[in-house]
Amino acid sequence: MPLPASDLPRRQFLRAAVALGGAAALSACLDRTDDESVPSGDPAAKPPRQHAWREHVPHDDSGNSVLPSHQVLLYVNVDRSGRPTADDRSTLEAALSTLDRAYEWSADGLLHTVAYSPSYFDRFEADLPNGVELPEPRALSGFETPAFDTQDAVVHLASNRPDVVLEADEALTGDRTSANGESVEARLTDVATVDSRRTGFVGEGLPAQNQDVAGIPDTKPVPEASPLFMGFTAGFAGNQATEDYVTIDEGPFADGTTKVIANVRQRLEDWYGEQDRFERVAEMFSPGHAEENLVDGVGTNLGDDSGVDQFVDDIASHAREYGRVGHAQKAARANRDDGGDVRLLRRHFESTDDIGSDQAVASLHFPSLQRHISAFEEVREAMNGADIAEATPAVRQRVNNGILEYIFVRRRGNFLVPPRRHRSLPTPRPGEN
Repeated sequence: MPLPASDLPRRQFLRAAVALGGAAALSACLDRTDDESVPSGDPAAKPPRQHAWREHVPHDDSGNSVLPSHQVLLYVNVDRSGRPTADDRSTLEAALSTLDRAYEWSADGLLHTVAYSPSYFDRFEADLPNGVELPEPRALSGFETPAFDTQDAVVHLASNRPDVVLEADEALTGDRTSANGESVEARLTDVATVDSRRTGFVGEGLPAQNQDVAGIPDTKPVPEASPLFMGFTAGFAGNQATEDYVTIDEGPFADGTTKVIANVRQRLEDWYGEQDRFERVAEMFSPGHAEENLVDGVGTNLGDDSGVDQFVDDIASHAREYGRVGHAQKAARANRDDGGDVRLLRRHFESTDDIGSDQAVASLHFPSLQRHISAFEEVREAMNGADIAEATPAVRQRVNNGILEYIFVRRRGNFLVPPRRHRSLPTPRPGEN
């Protein structure tokens, strides 16, 4: 892939550089970024939870987390078959510790995690401890046929600085000898091989500036204010689980969590070409949101709560009256526990990666954090709306059924995010074997 054209608008150029990756892209990126220094890190100040991001990212005026703009996922396989050695662990820990020293744990520095798949833990004789649920990924509806990510691990890098994610990537996988002034003495690729590199972006303006891809009409309908391709904001604090809620609270993996990452292709020609705004609001949120005109613009007026819970009990009557139901409305049926707490913490971001395609396509990387993978699967089942399609002729399995007509799961993987103390090639029972 060639370097992005130098005459592209700055933000579009930087996004393209992150997608490309490599030393040349980093050099080109540095030429287009300002000279503002990147805050260095203090390893002792890093939280014990790898997924502790909430207090280290900006918040909007309503208190919603504003996720880092630029993100990279590195899916890797450990080179050694069988059990990793103590030297393997020390090498990986040294590589990750370089990032700890080089960058502040923040959106203006670098947030990063490493998580492990069921396939990784299959190399050990011991099972994961009780309370840690890590099944193999599977299809979660009768109409999806995803490929499954069964690589050993995934490293997630996130920052508001495109040069930071590129430099950190190069420090882990390239020939770079320093990162933000810190010497690189070990690399991720000393113990593992990158199988797939995926990138993305999120935030106001970025989807609009990068909508010239397959899956989005040529009319460029994505609003400038939208942080996502479908034209609405998301990640309302009131509809997200807290980090405490999704954290494993006992055993050797206490302070860890589980992570599902899906890659979802978006085909939005009909979303923007056939649906009017009323229908888009109804299918994204609920028909009640559309009828009561609750959503202004991209939805920032909703504050810290989408308000979807007030329409959950209306879903059957909405299906009959309006001939459609909302995406958020369906999922909300399973996304609170008996005590009223939200179960999933979603940190999704857009992409134009060409995974499995010969052209850039509109897609979504969908990381979800939860204490148990089964929570994600139950919310996904509710989102499928099969019960509604069976009961209401106008609502079919993919048509008038939330946003299912416009999204197609291409890949899915399940992972365990260990606490920081066990992040480097853990055994299933740290401290026991």
